Amino acid sequence: MKLCAPWEKAFKKVYTPFEHFLHAQTTTGLVLMGMTILALIVANSPFYETYQHIIHTTIELDINDLQIKHPLHHWINDGLMAIFFFLIGLEIKREVLVGELSNIKVAILPILAAIGGMLIPALIYLAINKGGEGANGWGIPMATDIAFAISALVLLGKRVSPALVTFLVALAIVDDLGAVLVIALFYTAEIQMNYLLLAGAMFLVMIALNRFGIHAVLPYFIVGIVMWFFMLESGVHATIAGVIGAFAIPSKPKMPPTDLTQHTKNLLEEFDSYPVATDYTMHEKQKALLQNIKDRIDAVGSPAVRLEQELHLPVSLIVIPLFALANAGIRIDFSSVGDVIIQPVSLGIILGLLLGKILGIFGVAYLAIKLKIATLPQKSSMSQIFGVAALGGIGFTMSMFVADLAFINNSGLIFQAKIGILTASLLAGALGFIWLRFIAKPATAL
Repeated sequence: MKLCAPWEKAFKKVYTPFEHFLHAQTTTGLVLMGMTILALIVANSPFYETYQHIIHTTIELDINDLQIKHPLHHWINDGLMAIFFFLIGLEIKREVLVGELSNIKVAILPILAAIGGMLIPALIYLAINKGGEGANGWGIPMATDIAFAISALVLLGKRVSPALVTFLVALAIVDDLGAVLVIALFYTAEIQMNYLLLAGAMFLVMIALNRFGIHAVLPYFIVGIVMWFFMLESGVHATIAGVIGAFAIPSKPKMPPTDLTQHTKNLLEEFDSYPVATDYTMHEKQKALLQNIKDRIDAVGSPAVRLEQELHLPVSLIVIPLFALANAGIRIDFSSVGDVIIQPVSLGIILGLLLGKILGIFGVAYLAIKLKIATLPQKSSMSQIFGVAALGGIGFTMSMFVADLAFINNSGLIFQAKIGILTASLLAGALGFIWLRFIAKPATAL
């Protein structure tokens, strides 16, 4: 009997797209946590000035008469994060077409809970900051960081049911969609309509490519880059181009899956008909057959599915870590942290993410279930929904992103916002994990 090394078993295991998604989010959460800690250490060390110099280094792109000139921090937030938002767009599209959001009976609970989890935090923030200089930050506590929240659930293992994990994923996807709409509608500077119309025209070109059955990724990439530039120049945040671009990527395969088995079987039989060389090298015809099999496998998978799977790793290991490194590096005077936390902006964010998410997600879910509008996820309890609602208060990535948009050019308010986000996310993560680990019991144990 041949024994497999652990790494061999890992390669042999077949993951469903949803399992692949969960693993990718867990990886993102762990890397994000590490880079956040590193950014805070560097920002509170003698290397702070060097750190600031690097992230504010101007990078200029000149192509004939076209000139784009921004600091590195801006390139990360407007450029690299467009890839992150593109991935969000692909995830939203998948959930709506074939995921949990495709069945309204299953989707109604996370949709309602997500809406409550966005509205209540925003109202709490506005109640504290009404009429103040920080009032524009109401969108900051609306967001849930899907990577951190899912990482916490995965660490709990079998103590939470798969249906509860699916509930959180669907909730976070709706939350992300809400955040994208808020950014597009309320955190947009003066709009340049000519550039916005050109961006719209590029989107229509991508739709046309889809309708004409173009499955190669390169044409979409080229048109998408042009759309991103026009969106950047229009005044609407450039990352929105990533989301809407994702909606144009084909979700249908080029070849029906039912045709794959027989075709592949015929090709493999032809492959085996060639004698094995003594040095195990393949015949040229065998190489062509393998390429043909690969092409057929690619044709069965849609470009949207392939891109989502292929982008998870670079987004997890490059885009999100760089975002955390560029945005989480705040210098903290620990003797004055108490004074900062009670400032309206920080306090509004902390109460919005902690109290608002629990009231919004758990409160709305409770009412929906009691009124028989929705049903509990399988093998889950209301106590566990409370724990998930607490995890919803982890608002790191999107909250940091919105803070920079809400308080652009106001470093003092951005600092207060980031202190509030870090504090709330730490407390929400701890509360949710402890509640689900030690207090909440699944439905089967009640």
